[in-house]
Amino acid sequence: MSKKVRIGKTDLIVNPIGLGANAIGGHNLYPGLNEEANRNLVKTAIAQGLNFIDTAFSYGNGRSEELVGEVLKEIGNRHDVIIATKGAQKFVGEDKQIVNTPAFLKESVEASLRRLQTDYIDLYYIHYPDESTPKYEAVGALKELKDAGKIRAIGVSNFSLDQLKEANQDGYVDVIQGHYNLLNRKAEQEYFPYTLQNQISFVPYFPFASGLLAGKYSTETTFQDFRANMPHLQGKEFEENLSKVEKLRTIANAKQVEVSNIVLAWYLAQEAIDTVIPGAKKPEQILQNLKTLDVQLSASEIEEISNIFS
Repeated sequence: MSKKVRIGKTDLIVNPIGLGANAIGGHNLYPGLNEEANRNLVKTAIAQGLNFIDTAFSYGNGRSEELVGEVLKEIGNRHDVIIATKGAQKFVGEDKQIVNTPAFLKESVEASLRRLQTDYIDLYYIHYPDESTPKYEAVGALKELKDAGKIRAIGVSNFSLDQLKEANQDGYVDVIQGHYNLLNRKAEQEYFPYTLQNQISFVPYFPFASGLLAGKYSTETTFQDFRANMPHLQGKEFEENLSKVEKLRTIANAKQVEVSNIVLAWYLAQEAIDTVIPGAKKPEQILQNLKTLDVQLSASEIEEISNIFS
């Protein structure tokens, strides 16, 4: 499983299967997380050749970064692991505000460096755009940090296409992270033409559409948490989506892999996408995700999957 790819025009070389670390220390997102299990999960990932970890300040208000930093310190191979993190959230009393000012982004990067116990961050994203800061000024601050060796690549997340264009007016943006999966393919028309033209790598979040595209649900499945309010997991739409997933299962069974592997392989077959960052809570999920590297989709299978979810 030693297949490696370059992220866009950066010099970051990664296993195309990364780890989305929102369930590592993300106590505000997942109550009842076990931090020792979290640490072991990161160790398992790295031991299995996964070298791209995507975290953020907002995952546990810095706790995710701290746990990732602790593991890297312990195993001592910082230079073998590509770390992405994100910031833009400022606490004002009890409230979080989104701030993209150059001064605040520089403070945020310094704080992330301390939590990660490292002297550089491989990929730093502006997590959300604010209302008022010119986007090229925000990115300009990250370019200064890149020139100073504090970060290696510049990303933005949750930016509209217009905001991305403004952010990239000097050509400094390397990566955009956005909502994209087989059920939500708007990015193909909206972002991909621009990102491909400008060598900006697109990293999809919600790759499994809250578990649906991992093939874990059936018509008997009910939801008691935040998923209970998601239209794609309710009523007739849920039934239609499940029948599409069953078509994927036929392809997966023929290749002796899981539905999740077929879905991830399909994303990696898209020219605009270099890497995917599915989340995981258990070591076996990481091992399962890594099996995607062994999946070869033919051109006709890629088209078939595209048509199922057209």
